Amino acid sequence: MTKIIVKFLILSMFSSLALYAEGLTWVKDPSTAFTLAKKEHKIVMFMVEGMHCRWCKKMKTRTLVDEAVHTKLDAYILVRVMREDRDAIKDLPNIQGVPSIFFMTADKKILESVIGYFNIEDFLSYISDVEKKILKTKGD
Repeated sequence: MTKIIVKFLILSMFSSLALYAEGLTWVKDPSTAFTLAKKEHKIVMFMVEGMHCRWCKKMKTRTLVDEAVHTKLDAYILVRVMREDRDAIKDLPNIQGVPSIFFMTADKKILESVIGYFNIEDFLSYISDVEKKILKTKGD
């Protein structure tokens, strides 16, 4: 009986983590994302995933579940697309691997891009670097 309760608690914990990662507001249509970015004066963050990519799954269930990551990403229009969806990635450069993350202006200019999995600390650091670049771009 105790084993059943422990398994239930573990499953519940992982389910809630996955839901928290899904708690981010993701736009599925890139055109809509760019329209929103223009309207709200925000940067677009694309996350390109692969259907069977274990690193993409880790990114979603380990990194994107963090509250500090959520707080940082609230400032962006978030788009999550599959590499296999050719129409969704047509405005992006050639995808070399997944997960791939692109920060873009509303005019589709790429400000920064990276490939691969990030743990929470590294991803927060990466976002801070992107924000510095955005501020520098606005100052020029």
